[in-house]
Amino acid sequence: MKRRDFLKATIGGTAALATAGAAQARPNLEPAEEAVGMLYDSTLCVGCKACVSMCKEVNDMPPVIENGEQAYDSARDLSGDTLNVIKVYKDGTAAVKDAEVDGFAFEKRSCMHCVDPGCVSACPVTAMRRHPLTGIVTHHADACIGCRTCMVACPYNVPQFEFNKLFGQIQKCQMCNQKGVERIDNGQITGCAEACPTGATLFGPRKLLMAEAKKRMALKPGETYNYPRGDISKPESYHEKAVPEYQDHIWGEKEAGGTNVLHISSIPFDKLGMPPLEERSASSIAESVQHSVYNMMALPALALAGLTYVVRRNTDDEDEGGES
Repeated sequence: MKRRDFLKATIGGTAALATAGAAQARPNLEPAEEAVGMLYDSTLCVGCKACVSMCKEVNDMPPVIENGEQAYDSARDLSGDTLNVIKVYKDGTAAVKDAEVDGFAFEKRSCMHCVDPGCVSACPVTAMRRHPLTGIVTHHADACIGCRTCMVACPYNVPQFEFNKLFGQIQKCQMCNQKGVERIDNGQITGCAEACPTGATLFGPRKLLMAEAKKRMALKPGETYNYPRGDISKPESYHEKAVPEYQDHIWGEKEAGGTNVLHISSIPFDKLGMPPLEERSASSIAESVQHSVYNMMALPALALAGLTYVVRRNTDDEDEGGES
């Protein structure tokens, strides 16, 4: 093989591998067949933190205490001891509930249980898993190696490492269905939805929750509506309240492929601290790049094979020339 032919072969191989890598790009994953989730309505939340306390009770986690007083849980953000937290939006005088100007509102932070979760895609040992039927994203400590890649891959900053423990682990909301809890498998609902007095957090099938969110947004502001509490499939009771003016946006319907936990609000989500996300999931893009890189890693092997062939061919030619 002449040098020119070898270079042509190498360049051709590179192009073929790059094309193969690009062809592996996949679309966003679809919602699980029997996806369950939660609908959080910011306009119904009164900031009581009953969901925070119930979450701690269900997951056997200690309260976060400030100033030595345990009047209520004082957690300000997610951590290894807090899987669900209520945050506050304030503007100007903060005098009017759910007003963007001179108003205030509450926002819930917990795992969004993404349809196409970045933490699952990034985890090198499948410690993060998405249930094929329910879509619930769970963490499995027995498989985790503590690399914390999931923390980087999550756009919501949900997975949290127990830095204050010698043998710390990743902690995140598992929708009350992890080993030792398993409320959903036992026919119960999530602790936060059960404890919420106004129905601000509502549990149920994703399809029904999506329909409920769209129904609320179509209601006329000011009219009275009975908001279901607990499980959308079989409400335990209702909370009667005047309909607010909702933003025309269901967070989680499309963001990064969608989420099983949906949010609606009267305040724009960027002001509530939600990250700017495109409709395409980062997982589908990252996996395409990863596969291309892995394919490109074959190039050194291809080059070595070509060099080996050339050296072997030249050696054979020299040997034949010497014999003559």
